[in-house]
Formats: sequence, C-alpha cells, structure tokens
Amino acid sequence: MANPRRTIPRTDVLLADPVLAPAVERLGRDRVKAVVNRAQERARQGEIPPGAVLAETLEALEALPHGGPRRVLNATGVLLHTNLGRAPLSAAATAALTAAAGTTDVELDLATGRRGRRGRAALAALAAAVPAAEAVHVVNNNAAALVLAATALAAGREIVISRGELVEIGDGFRLPELLASTGARLREVGTTNRTSVADYTGALGPGTGFVLKVHPSNYRIEGFAGTPDVADLAPLCERAGVPLVADAGSGLLRPDPLLPAEPDAATWLKAGAGLVTASGDKLLGGPQCGLLLGRSGLVERLRRHPLARALRVDKLTLAALEATLAGPSPPVHTALHALPADLLERARALAARLTAAGLPAEAAETDGVVGGGGAPGVRLAGAAVAVPEGLAEALRAGEPAVLGRIEHGRLLLDLRALAPADDEALYDAVIAARKR
Repeated sequence: MANPRRTIPRTDVLLADPVLAPAVERLGRDRVKAVVNRAQERARQGEIPPGAVLAETLEALEALPHGGPRRVLNATGVLLHTNLGRAPLSAAATAALTAAAGTTDVELDLATGRRGRRGRAALAALAAAVPAAEAVHVVNNNAAALVLAATALAAGREIVISRGELVEIGDGFRLPELLASTGARLREVGTTNRTSVADYTGALGPGTGFVLKVHPSNYRIEGFAGTPDVADLAPLCERAGVPLVADAGSGLLRPDPLLPAEPDAATWLKAGAGLVTASGDKLLGGPQCGLLLGRSGLVERLRRHPLARALRVDKLTLAALEATLAGPSPPVHTALHALPADLLERARALAARLTAAGLPAEAAETDGVVGGGGAPGVRLAGAAVAVPEGLAEALRAGEPAVLGRIEHGRLLLDLRALAPADDEALYDAVIAARKR
C-alpha cells in the first residue's frame, strides 16, 4: 500500500493556494508557513488525514490574533488596569490612529506648504480643554514630564518636596531617584504624615529650582496627617519667585463629582500652580503621554530644552490625543459613570443566559475601583457575573482572553470596565472556556 504520508500537500503548494493569501497578507509568510508546518506534522502523526491539512491550517490561522498584543476583556472591576494598558481608546481615537498610520500633516502647514508646529491640532485641543493653562506641551508619559521639568528648571539646584510625597510609581521606580537622575537635588521637608507651609518656607532659598507638589494617587494616609494644598503653597512660591510644579498624575482635567478628592489640572492651575503635569492614558481616557499645562514662560522653557526632543511623542499619539479631547466621551468616562442598576441588570441577563446553557452562574453586586494610581479608596458600586473558579485559566487562554478576579472561591466577571457591546463576546468566551 502507498504511504499516506506521501499525499500530504507540500509546503510550497499550500502557501501558493489563493485561500491562504489573505492570511499571508495579514500575518506574513513566515508565520503562515509555521502554521502550515504544524498541520503537516499532525498529518504525519496520523492525527488528521492528509487531505485535511489545508482546512486545519485555515482553522488555526483564523484563531490567531492580528499580530501584536492580544485582545483582553477587562472583567477585573479595575477601570484603569495598568497591566492591561490602562485606558481603552474611543472609536474616534482608533479611527484617528488609522488615518495617522499613513503620511500626515503632523509637522506641516498645508495652507503654506511650509513646516508647521508639530502636533498643533492636538495641542490646540488640549489648550481648549483646559482654558486655565496659558500654554501646553505633550511628552512620552507623566514621568517624562517630571524629568523634563526637573532638568529644565532645577538641574544643579534644589527641588523642595514633602517627605510624605516621595512616592514609588510603577515597576519599582521611585520618584526621588527619578528626579535625582536629572542632576537636581531634593530638599525634603516635613515628615511622612505631616508637612506645613512653614516647613516649605524654611527650605526656600537662592538654590531652589522649584517647589514640587505630588498627589499621592496610589495610596492615602489617614488619621494624624496633613499637607499644604496648591492654594496654600502658591502665595509662598509667588513671593519667593520660584515656580510651583504640581503632579496631578491621574489625568483628570476638570473636577468630577464622583471623585471629589482627586485633583484636576484646571483647579490646580486656578489655585496658582505654575505648571501641572498629568497622564493622558488614565482618567483622560487617551493614549499614553505626559501632559504639561501652565504658564507660558515655564512651558516654553521646557518645550525648547534639548531633552524635549528625546521625549516627544509620535504622530499616532498626537492623533489619538486630539481625537480623545475633541471627540465624544471616551470609554473610561462612560464606564466610570455607569449606573450600578444598569450594571446589575446586565449581570442578571448574562447569568440567566449562562444558566440556561447549563453553566452555574449568578449575578453579584460588587465594588470596582478606578485603578491606574487614581482615586485610592474610592469604591465604584457595580455588578459581576459569578462563575466557577476553574474557568479562570481557560478564559485567559481564549480569544479574546478574559481576565476576572477570584473571590471566595468564585470567579467574578465584573462589568464595570466592559461596554454593553462586550456582553455578547463575554458570553461566548465563557461558553467556549467551558468546552476546553
């Protein structure tokens, strides 16, 4: 009898088949070839018939993501999950990214045909969103904004900061070390739990570069604690002739009644801050970037500093930022303001469908959080679908992957960070995970 392995289609024949052409264009020839080779190996092992190699290849290719990071449904209840990329972009920002992927007028004035201000449309949108700012600038992230400020305003000089605000940010990076790397010296004042205006007054002198006010966004101290606010420090800095730089961190541009303790850029600028820094990919709901807002003289010093060139953002970030600022409310804002009753209704509907499909599920009232170093201690009342804990691994392995949280022996799939349009995908993912 003829060896059936000899009937396995050759690699070059399979790769030349027109039905694989879209996959080659989407994923690249090498990646498709690897999938073809795996299907051929299955045929050699007798797991599938030789005639099924092409179909097996197609099925495997359809399950592959479009390159890059995998899509994840954020069912953790953490609105801004750092490990999941923080803020999901709006449809307007996504469309802007597609347009910006080609050649654009990022640094060209089409009316004159000459070089124009880089990202001027995005900067104009940011300035319009925060009228209290005389000038604005954008860099890679909030840490970059602080590094640029420290380098341009305080290299070889002192930055006066409260000991209670010497925070550690993500991945073990610490603010004191970040600032010291610029050549500035830190002048620590006060204590861990209490700092007064008098502490700052005694520290100011000819060697002061600026006073730094940092919002401790990823923790809070309660009890016998206190520190001056921007409004308390602004008159002192004005009299001393030193800038007051305020790190708001979370990207809130205007007050939000849901987050009364969270500082916003507009309020701090009106209170007298000379420069406010913030993140674009947190409560603003845009791409990762660092926002610099404040007095025109200070912003211009930072913008013209040589380091600014190394920290500038690319055309994709500028496009997404402009669309976020000028377009409809981004997903983060919508999710933050979702009504608990609506979330519970969605959870009950999903739980009923899963139960009807034979999978134990029930709706549960839960508390979500802002995350991303924003609004510590604030609980966001919401709802989740509770399913068996054993589904967690299979859900993470699915396409799209689903990440929930385990509490009291149950896997909670929290709906706070998920749009209603994601409910169907979540249902399908749970059903598929049960079959694995």
